[in-house]
Amino acid sequence: MKPTALLSICIVVLLYSSCKQSSTDSAASPTLAEYYDYRDSGVQSGGVRMVPIQTPVGNFKVWTKRFGNNPRIKVLLLHGGPAFTHEYFECFESYFPKEGFEFYEYDQLGSYYSDQPKDSSLWTTARFVEEVEQVRQALGLTKDNFYLFGNSWGGILAMEYALKYQDNLKGLIISNMMASIPDYEKYNGILRSKMRPSLIDTLSGYESRGDFKNPVYQEMVFNEYYTKHLCRLPEWPEPLLRSMKHLNEEIYVMMQGPSEFKVGGRLLTWDRKADLPKIKVPTLTVGAQFDTMDPEHMKWMSTRVQNGNYLHCPNGSHCSFWDDQEHFFPGVIKFIKDVDEGSFKAAIKK
Repeated sequence: MKPTALLSICIVVLLYSSCKQSSTDSAASPTLAEYYDYRDSGVQSGGVRMVPIQTPVGNFKVWTKRFGNNPRIKVLLLHGGPAFTHEYFECFESYFPKEGFEFYEYDQLGSYYSDQPKDSSLWTTARFVEEVEQVRQALGLTKDNFYLFGNSWGGILAMEYALKYQDNLKGLIISNMMASIPDYEKYNGILRSKMRPSLIDTLSGYESRGDFKNPVYQEMVFNEYYTKHLCRLPEWPEPLLRSMKHLNEEIYVMMQGPSEFKVGGRLLTWDRKADLPKIKVPTLTVGAQFDTMDPEHMKWMSTRVQNGNYLHCPNGSHCSFWDDQEHFFPGVIKFIKDVDEGSFKAAIKK
């Protein structure tokens, strides 16, 4: 073959490779104009949309807010509680847009920015799963682009959703949530046993009287437990405080119980450990060294699902996206990108 002919072939191959790579990069990382083009010709609302929800007792609306436009990567955030709000996820706004991720903040039914019906039959895990599925459909999320992120109670909801609807998922992220409430309660007992004996006695006194709303009890729980295991920052971020202020306590107590130390609601016996092997989609479990949840349990969870990996946040607690952003966000972002690019590799099971 003549050198000129060989050179021509090489140029063609290089141009083809370059165009193909540029096309791939463009799809994964939209331009600024593409990212902010929501293709919405109606009244612009900053991405906020009230999504209609059908339930056995009537129709309601839930609050959602969209950030960005990326047909390949769409992340739905499930907040904790139950009945906290999207607000404590606002730190994601400092990280996901820079990666070109389309993502959605969302207040579940009963939470502050959504409708708050009073019918107690609504507050079941199964009903919330059907709500998430309706939200997915309304937002146009599909198996080719849908990543579901759940923190705390949101992690329970994410697991339950995956066990029923995982064929709609591209990836699953279970953040700071064990697969068993009884196991979580036992681990809380371990953390509590490390407190000062005099403090334990005082807490027990209030609990024996059912005096969980007493300001003194609540202050002790906050100062001695929450600041060590919920968020370890010396000054709590305003969005986290705002989310706590907006808690729907009626739903929280009904499902979770009156206190972190006294689980007694409808979730009391929830346990999905035996069902984890049924989850086949790429899954990331996130644990933190100082979490209210056992990080070793969450590491174990990553070995029980079919395609799992574990992210450990050595400086973090239950809200590791606040107090260990250094490890949390790079790990979560890498997982999403690896799944999107087809390079995700599950951890080797021992």
